[in-house]
Amino acid sequence: MGSLFDFMLPELKSPMTGASTDALMAFIHIVSFIILAGVTIAMIYFAIKYKRRSDDDKTPLITHNNKLEVTWSVIPLLLVFIVFGWGYKGWLNLQTPPDNAYEIQVSAYKWGWTFSYENGAQVGNEVHVPAGRPVKLVMQSQDVLHSFFVPDYRIKQDVLPNRYTSVWFQAEEPGESQVFCTEYCGTSHSDMLAKVIVHTPEEFDTWLSQQNTGGGGTPAERGENLISVQGCVTCHSQDGSELIGPSFQGLWGSERNFENAGSVTADENYIRESILEPSAKIVEGYQNQMVSYEGRLSDDDISDIIEYIKTLEE
Repeated sequence: MGSLFDFMLPELKSPMTGASTDALMAFIHIVSFIILAGVTIAMIYFAIKYKRRSDDDKTPLITHNNKLEVTWSVIPLLLVFIVFGWGYKGWLNLQTPPDNAYEIQVSAYKWGWTFSYENGAQVGNEVHVPAGRPVKLVMQSQDVLHSFFVPDYRIKQDVLPNRYTSVWFQAEEPGESQVFCTEYCGTSHSDMLAKVIVHTPEEFDTWLSQQNTGGGGTPAERGENLISVQGCVTCHSQDGSELIGPSFQGLWGSERNFENAGSVTADENYIRESILEPSAKIVEGYQNQMVSYEGRLSDDDISDIIEYIKTLEE
């Protein structure tokens, strides 16, 4: 039945979580079409049959019809029960991952995603998963309400501050799928995108073993990884192009003029203050939109980011 409506939806890549949703959608469309056709035909029939043919025609007084009233009340009520039961069963399935599900921690923030793995690896705006195995996402927000939505898997789950929510899926074939945030979360809500990248089990194990778990590389290399993982690149470019915030390129040692203060030379103290107290000094031409990273970045993390910014000359 669902195949009749494939043209209306993206390809289903997680049948274990999405097949029920597609079938329910097909059922609702078919029932709606039957009702629409029935009501339209009845209207045309009655308009023709009871068309006034002379000025003497009078419409008889009809108070009610018990059979008709019961029929049009009971049938919609039964349909509502069917849709509710079907949808509730699908919701329970999404909330009950299999015991062998691979667990990934997800952190949402304005405006990006961080995915953390059991070996300590962290990846920004890309979640890598193995094909053929259920994956459970345990999610939290660092600021406001967000929502994790993957149309290809038919999954959508709100991500809330101060509590955990979860959802699961199982991709059957290697490939990529788009992730959207579907709760408005500020200026760059539409840019809060990510990718689900599905590997074969062997390729996934290889990919995971090659990830930086936080301690490797030079300070500048660690800083480059951090600005990706923490979502800094969503608002600050590394090549001088204009985004929501000032570019990191050419920042180090430059003269910064502010809307709410004088001017300073961009040194270690200025960059640290901008990370921990972003509203203290607002660069001219930009709005006060950045959230504080206090508690999210350690002193060592901030030092690594500064070392990376130093490498981005004009």
